[in-house]
Parts: sequence; C-alpha cells; structure tokens
Amino acid sequence: MKLDEKDLRILNILKKNAELNTSQISKKTGIPITTIHNRIKKLKQEGIIKNYTINIDHEKIGKPLASYILITINQSILGKKISQHEIGRRLKAFDEVESADIVTGATDIIIKVRAESMKGLNEFITEKLRNIEGIDKTQTLMVLEEI
Repeated sequence: MKLDEKDLRILNILKKNAELNTSQISKKTGIPITTIHNRIKKLKQEGIIKNYTINIDHEKIGKPLASYILITINQSILGKKISQHEIGRRLKAFDEVESADIVTGATDIIIKVRAESMKGLNEFITEKLRNIEGIDKTQTLMVLEEI
C-alpha cells in the first residue's frame, strides 16, 4: 500500500494521541469522517497500524528507574547455535522489559528495562538476565531523564 498525504496526516495524529475518535481526527485534518474511518480500517488491514498503546507515567506506578542494557550473545554454546531472535523473545517475556531490539555493532541486543529501584534492577540483571543461556556480556546504561 502506498501512503499518501492524508494517510500520513492521520498516522501522525494517531501517533500523538491514539485515543482520538474519527470525528476528532476529521476536525483536526479537515478530512471527512467516513474517509478517516475507511483509511484507518485499511491501514489496520495492511498491517501499517499494528496496535494502539498508551504512554504511562512510570513514577506513578512505582517503576521510575529506566535503563538500557546492551547485551552480547555467545552464539554457540556446547556446539548449539543460539538465536538472537529466540533470546529477544525470552527477554520480552519479562515484565521489566519494555522493549528488545536486535542491533548491529559490538552489541547484539538492546533492551529497555523498568524497575522500582536499584535493588530491583540488580535482581533483574543478576537473577534473570544473566541466567539466560547464550547471554555473554551485559552493559547497563542508566537513564537520567526521559524527554
């Protein structure tokens, strides 16, 4: 599907606030409500809109500590090939992991982690993360301020 200017305007509005209804989007864009409805439906069918999400105030839910953890994989242990995708899926299953991405360079995977405290982060790293078969090294980067 080739996106046009109207599709891009709709996507940009939904990216900022996915809670808006078709009437509100129509008022912001000047595009008729039925056109908005049909285009959003098509964007969903084509897989361009995968899902809707929320933006959480992590301090208010008791997980104010954010960090990025750079992970290096040892891809063959005891002659068994370890898949980055499989490790990424295992990492995403942890409640603490907000995102997991396979990257290029000296690091194989980067995860964003949320914790309630340094103690909680330490427990995640030492008791969960480092016990996953195939994880060789980790480097933790603490987020000082989120923008």
